[in-house]
This record gives sequence, C-alpha cells and structure tokens, in this order.
Amino acid sequence: MSENNKRPETMERITNAELAEAFIDEQIKAIREQVKDQKVLLALSGGVDSSVVAALLIKAIGRQLVCVHVNHGFLRKGEPEQVIQVFRNEMNANLIYVDAVDRFLDKVAGVSDPEQKRHIIGEEFIKVFDEEASKLEGIRFLAQGTIYPDILESERGIKAHHNVGGLPQEMEMELVEPVKLLFKDEVRVVGKALGLPDNMVYRQPFPGPGLAVRCPGAITRDRLEAVRESDAIVREEFAKAGLAGKVWQYFTVVPDFKSTGIKDEVRSFEWPVIVRAINTTDAMAATIEEIDWAVLHRITDRITHEVKGVNRVLYDLTPKPTATIEYE
Repeated sequence: MSENNKRPETMERITNAELAEAFIDEQIKAIREQVKDQKVLLALSGGVDSSVVAALLIKAIGRQLVCVHVNHGFLRKGEPEQVIQVFRNEMNANLIYVDAVDRFLDKVAGVSDPEQKRHIIGEEFIKVFDEEASKLEGIRFLAQGTIYPDILESERGIKAHHNVGGLPQEMEMELVEPVKLLFKDEVRVVGKALGLPDNMVYRQPFPGPGLAVRCPGAITRDRLEAVRESDAIVREEFAKAGLAGKVWQYFTVVPDFKSTGIKDEVRSFEWPVIVRAINTTDAMAATIEEIDWAVLHRITDRITHEVKGVNRVLYDLTPKPTATIEYE
C-alpha cells in the first residue's frame, strides 16, 4: 500500500463535530492547494460518500466543481430523479445528467465473473467522465468518494472497487479523494458537520457498481428489474416498520438460478429473492439484524406477488466474516 493511501496510526477517530470541523478545514486547504483555479469533475451518485465529497468541494472551490450524475442502469428505483431533485433543484449544484443505461448494460452483457464486471463498470465510468470532461474547458481533476475500507479490501484482494482497482492507466485526470482515509462512520460525522440533511448523511451505503453486484452472474434486464423492484419493497417495508434509521444496510439479491414453485395453481420456474439486513460501524465486520417475523412475512408476500419472475424469498443469516456485506 502506498503511503498516500495509508491511514496514519496517530490519526484520531472522527467521532464529534469538533474533530469533523478540524478535518474539514484541513481538507479545504488541501483541495485548494491541489486544484488551484482548475475545474473538478465529480462522480455524484447521491450516496453518502460522493455527497460528502461534493459538499466539501463546494465549500472549498464553489463553482469550479462540475457534478456528473451517470445513470448506468444499476441505480435503485427513483434514485436518478432524487439526485436531480436534491442537488440541482435544492442545492443549486452545477449538475450534468448522463443517461448511459444501454451503454453499460451492453458492456456487461454475458459477463458473469464479479471482478470482471466491476472492472468493466469502473473503466466505463472513467470513459464517461473523460467524454464529459472533453466537452468542458479546464477540467483537470476527477473527484471520488473513495473511503478507507475500499482501499483495504482492494489491497487485500478481497474485491476490486471501481474507484480503487478499476482505474485505467491512461486516465487523463488527476484524482481528488478527500475522504479516502476515513471509515464510513467518520464520513457521516463529517457530512453532518458540513450541514448535509440527515436523510442524505444517514442514507445506507450503496456500492459504486450499484445493483450490478446484487445481480450475480451475467446480468439480464429482467433479472436486474427484479432486483430493483424487490429492493424498493424492502426499503418501503423497513420504513413502515421503523427500521430505516436503525439498520445499517438492507437490500435484495436475485441470484442466477431458478426453482420450482406454484403460481395461480400452475407450476412456476422462477428466481428467488435473497433479503440481507446487516449492522456495522465501519464496514469491516457486520452482524445480522434480527427482523420481526411479521415484517418478513409482509415482505415475502409483496415480493412474491408484485415482482415479476420471482416465486421464493430467502433471508441471509451470514455475518461478515465469513461473508462480505455484498454478494460480489
């Protein structure tokens, strides 16, 4: 691991507003020294990490920041619309929206290896940003929401991250990564100190490749839609049950196999949906959330009746380790 990517042993854990403010002041100074009068292109997904990076950069360099939101087809239901609403309409960010759904789905068609999928998506991201940068003047920097667990997991060979291991050698932009030495809980404290709304600061983590890592095997549009629709149901039911702010991360996975079932009194041969809900503080280890059976029964009933191509719901009881949080 390079020294630039290694968290100093003397670095204090950011647990309060005072420590967060000190970090923010330090990063604003570092960003201004690195960027000077140049423009920065930011991959703004709307997740916690990229949102905090956006707020930091806006505070440091204002309109020199150009936010690009790429809809790669792997976002959760309603997310592209939400990003536009929050950042363009409410925060008045300089936001460029790119619809690249077909482009990304074509690129990963037939690819089943999870590492290969991550690299393809990561490289395509950089190409999209390079293309957007070429349309603008003075773009020399690419900002990313890389955090410390991303670096550690890539370094140890556990899994590649699109913003760590997936960068092509010929990338023309210099990186700006202000939160790369922070753990997820620290990023949230910093976001709060920056004045971001709670629904953004405490939004559950979402991987860079999005639902692509929750659709194991070769991605098909219909199975991807089953992931998207089932995920929306789980999020809705968790919110109704008062679990939205209490459980760190919860989502669905639709694996690439089918099982026999019965629908409308006839045989069905369809996918299962796996529900996963975990708790953690730093994403390096995780425990399983024990969900009330009544909630799981409602989720099962809705998914099996509302999501096309699904006839079975499973609940994942595996902590990290031995499992990782995501399936790929």
